[in-house]
Amino acid sequence: MALPRPLSLAAEFEGREPISEARRLARDFLADVRSLHSLAVSDRAIDLVELVVSELVTNTRKYAPGPSLLALEVRDGCVDVAVWDSNPDLPTILPPDPTRVGQHGLEILMATSLAFQIHREPIGKRIMASIVLADDRATDIAGR
Repeated sequence: MALPRPLSLAAEFEGREPISEARRLARDFLADVRSLHSLAVSDRAIDLVELVVSELVTNTRKYAPGPSLLALEVRDGCVDVAVWDSNPDLPTILPPDPTRVGQHGLEILMATSLAFQIHREPIGKRIMASIVLADDRATDIAGR
């Protein structure tokens, strides 16, 4: 179903709020998309969006202390999750290494997202990941 305009949510974080607040906002947003707008949103999509939000907001806290912005937008059967921070340094995407402890966040985001982008902004950077809202039962071998 085509939406007359995108459904979206934006939130600003100063850097002191618990990361769980960002996860809760994402989960509540998708619950509203499902219940108020009658769009199909799988439980898997909600879990993946919550994971993506957690990873991105955690990275802003770790590598770009200070303000950040979280934006969620539903369009074309996906939810775009974007996080802006003030640090202009782009993240280093390390090659897969099963022996490395930690620093697998970007690998996880790229593996779970339909699209993944990193953009330099006039101030800082914006990282975006798109997650499909509804599972395609025809191609899901697990049958979820």
